Amino acid sequence: MAIMSEETVAKLDELYTESTPAVDTNRLGIFARQKDMDVILDEFTSRYLASKMMATKRTPAELISEMIHNEIKAAQ
Repeated sequence: MAIMSEETVAKLDELYTESTPAVDTNRLGIFARQKDMDVILDEFTSRYLASKMMATKRTPAELISEMIHNEIKAAQ
């Protein structure tokens, strides 16, 4: 693996921690592209996502992305 400069690391850090990812609903995500890879959610998680979707008018992908970003920010 190539060694990155501090400047490159800083730019990548800013990109991935402070940028909101663009969600293109016309493209298939990794789980949809991999036909043999199912993602099974438990009942609680399914109901939680469904209620958040209705309350916020956002897609599951947007909600999950936000949750992951918040978790990463909290870990720093």
